[in-house]
Amino acid sequence: MSHVLHDFHAEFPNDVDILHELKVSVRHFRKVSDLYHNVNKEIHRIESEVEAASDERSEALKKQRLLILDEVAAMISKAKAA
Repeated sequence: MSHVLHDFHAEFPNDVDILHELKVSVRHFRKVSDLYHNVNKEIHRIESEVEAASDERSEALKKQRLLILDEVAAMISKAKAA
């Protein structure tokens, strides 16, 4: 269990420039980024015991975070291929 917030730069350290370009040029990426930030923050609050949540809620948020990371990875791959 990690009590550290992980932003996209921590998850994709070799793609910082692509992440920046996506953020400034792709509206859908900004929406996905905002969603990831909110989900990740909620997970962090639960793991830090600032906020209570059931195991089911915690696991659902973690699964959602992974799905978002998969989508971002696909966006990065597409940007690299372009």
